[in-house]
Amino acid sequence: MSSTTSGLPVLNQQPQATAPPTVPPASSSSRFAPLKEHAQRIKKKVTSRDGWMGDYDYAWLCSPTLPFMKQERRNPPFYALEDDLPLILGMSSGLQHALAMLAGLITPPIIFASALNLDAATSSYMISASLIACGIMSMVQMSHIHLFKGYYIGTGLLSVVGTSFATLSTANAIFDAMYRNGTCPTSVGADGITTRLACPDAYGMVLGTSLICSFLEIFMSFCSPRVLKRLFPPIVTGTVILMIGASLIGESGAANWGGGSNNCQTHPETGIFRLCPTIFAPRPLPWGSPEFIGLGFLSFSTIILVEMFGSPFMKNISIIIGLIVGCIVAGAAGYMSDSTIRSAPAITFLWVHRFKLDVYPPAILPMLAVYVSLAMEAIGDITASAEVSRQPVVGDVFDSRIQGGILGDGISGFMSALFIVTPLSTFAQNNGVIAITRCANRGAGRWCCFFLILFGVLGKLSGIFLAIPNPVLGGVTTFLFANVAASGVRVLSSVHFTRRERFILAAALAFGFGNLLKEELFEHLFDGVDNPNSGLKGLFDSITIVLSTPFLSAGVVAAVLNLLLPQDVPDTLHGDDSSSVEREHVDVESQEKKI
Repeated sequence: MSSTTSGLPVLNQQPQATAPPTVPPASSSSRFAPLKEHAQRIKKKVTSRDGWMGDYDYAWLCSPTLPFMKQERRNPPFYALEDDLPLILGMSSGLQHALAMLAGLITPPIIFASALNLDAATSSYMISASLIACGIMSMVQMSHIHLFKGYYIGTGLLSVVGTSFATLSTANAIFDAMYRNGTCPTSVGADGITTRLACPDAYGMVLGTSLICSFLEIFMSFCSPRVLKRLFPPIVTGTVILMIGASLIGESGAANWGGGSNNCQTHPETGIFRLCPTIFAPRPLPWGSPEFIGLGFLSFSTIILVEMFGSPFMKNISIIIGLIVGCIVAGAAGYMSDSTIRSAPAITFLWVHRFKLDVYPPAILPMLAVYVSLAMEAIGDITASAEVSRQPVVGDVFDSRIQGGILGDGISGFMSALFIVTPLSTFAQNNGVIAITRCANRGAGRWCCFFLILFGVLGKLSGIFLAIPNPVLGGVTTFLFANVAASGVRVLSSVHFTRRERFILAAALAFGFGNLLKEELFEHLFDGVDNPNSGLKGLFDSITIVLSTPFLSAGVVAAVLNLLLPQDVPDTLHGDDSSSVEREHVDVESQEKKI
């Protein structure tokens, strides 16, 4: 009932409270409904032809490009990140990713083992550990796990990680310093030639140093991606990648092509390195013999022929095909031994062999620079992966991929040291596989991780890789390292070259190529300092390693000059040199049209 006071209604009775809604108890069938739906989807995929095959054109994937024959050009469907992927396509594409990465994953441990003269069993284990660690950490990098606020782990793309080539040059410089200062043992023969003995502790020192230095890249991942891209623009990253590839060609690729990257390339008259790779090899020969050059050229030319006439599937694994063809001929000619295969275990896993982890103070500064270069390289590789996967390369989502990818790289560097593997970094090899197969689905990436772990567990496979003759490996890795240098050129091609950019590149390459062509340029920089204490000696060694590593010295110069030199003011009246060239090109074309 209600009455009115001053014209306003007054309630004499309060409304009754509304009863709260009752939720019926969930039945056991409704609680397990999502699980049942997921099981039904799996059953349908496994038991249906569409689930296995889909509508992908497998004939196109396996059809070679024959000369003088007209072939229909057609593109298969594109599979995006989260599309429903057929099982056969996922397995085949994942296998292509694994095989495309394989040569790059086995090369660093083989080079490290050779530089430190480690025995076959240890070398075989290092290859297996590299494959297993790359498979595990690639799964982390392909995720996009939210941490807090706007921070993630992983890129959320089909991004894989592999043993970084950037570590090779730096580690070789660190090993040289260890042998010079007596940290690693050497022996002097009757002829006065110094021979390096096995030094597994040096590898453990590099691992321990890389473990603590990985926190730098982890810290960098929490910086704004826009700030990182401003600090390390393409003029810096392209220079670093170019010098990494160029230095690896000279230090390892071409040296192994000639017979070996050890003491045998100096042509000693006596000792075990009188012939390459040693006098105990099945068919040892002097360094640079035509037989060695021919074996390397056979593998190199095989890669070219596959690129010319091979099917898309073969083009993705051209490096492996080059190794197989070279090994077949080398084995038939007696250049291969099965001793490493027989000594390798059938099954292996991580921590079968262990190295004493330690920190080598003179290596801290160079390894910090390595992790900075890994972050720079990751930015470019993630951008390329996003482009080829048809994902945006601007905006908050892309910035989160950059941040998550750099954090994933840093965590991979930390975990890889615990896995007894040198720092891992984002690989660019898979971008070519995505572009050719048109499959950017992360399901294919998970199959890739499965195959990498499987290859690593099969210990005999690492023994096979270790049995590859040096010339065959050199012919293939020379192409592989040249491909890294070409990636640097591609990054530099995106730079708008003004006078400022040309000056930065010239100054950086002066240091980089100077170190590359005259390796001992900075080795005696501090010889005139009398009786330095241990701390000062470690600092001198650190500076020497940085200056003696081509990509580190070039990268430092490029980064510093990029921050110090002012930006050019565009001249609207006359323009810079590049715009003048463009106008001249247009004028020439217009004149040709008039004619």
